[in-house]
Amino acid sequence: MKNKVCVVTGANAGLGFETAKALASQGAKVVLLSRSADKGREALDLIHSATGNEALELMTVDLSSQASIREVGHNILQKYGVVDSLVNNAGTWISKFSLTEDGVETMFAVNHLAYVLMSHVLYPGLQKSEDGRIVCVASNSHYQTKLHLDDLNLTHKYHGLRAYAQSKLANIGFVYELHARKTEQNIGAYAISPGLVKTDIGVKHTNFLHALAWKIRRSGGVSPAEGARCQIFCASDPAAKGQSGLYWENAQPRKSSKETHLRERTSNLWDQCLEMCKIDDFFVKV
Repeated sequence: MKNKVCVVTGANAGLGFETAKALASQGAKVVLLSRSADKGREALDLIHSATGNEALELMTVDLSSQASIREVGHNILQKYGVVDSLVNNAGTWISKFSLTEDGVETMFAVNHLAYVLMSHVLYPGLQKSEDGRIVCVASNSHYQTKLHLDDLNLTHKYHGLRAYAQSKLANIGFVYELHARKTEQNIGAYAISPGLVKTDIGVKHTNFLHALAWKIRRSGGVSPAEGARCQIFCASDPAAKGQSGLYWENAQPRKSSKETHLRERTSNLWDQCLEMCKIDDFFVKV
């Protein structure tokens, strides 16, 4: 990974921090994307101290804002030209229904549409890589739901658990569709499950009961460093090269839910997401 350009969303904490640190330790040029400049700078300093890697850069982005994603994506392309690995890692868990400035349910916007749009904006850079990789951090919670294609915003039936599970199901559907539709052999798309990990995702924007439930549940999870191993593997390991269009856990392919293999439904999802992101052609060269 020496001198390869890697972009990691949500790199200031948890799985994203461990992923960025591991890629930096392999000699990659790592662009850390964080919503908070202060937390991002603290993470960058910690990674620099741990790895000695000088080729680290922090960029701030609001993943709930499509304008912010487009801006930072274009800045990355302008500065680096080539992108070798994009790790769509950032995620959120919200108890209360809300809409972003783009009129999208917040969890679906951050957990899924940000993956779609960032992958689209950086795609020209990935096309220039000898081994471009798009890694999307999904979850085994996808087994618990289906795609609500008539109302992806869950306007009439919102619940935090349902919204989160759908966003993770959408991640896998996106990877499968991307793999099926792309023509480039040098770009791989990977959906991964980190397993149950001890992070703060369930306590930041949740009500008391949801936060308590998450604290109890995560007690049986693994550390962020352990949970990040699969996404690090898919983003960097030579053994993952050419293994596109699969769902991974513990660095091994795993069968995803039946819903993710219903092409009519994942194709519908693809079309709706591109419309929500105002993308005319996902694969257009810019």
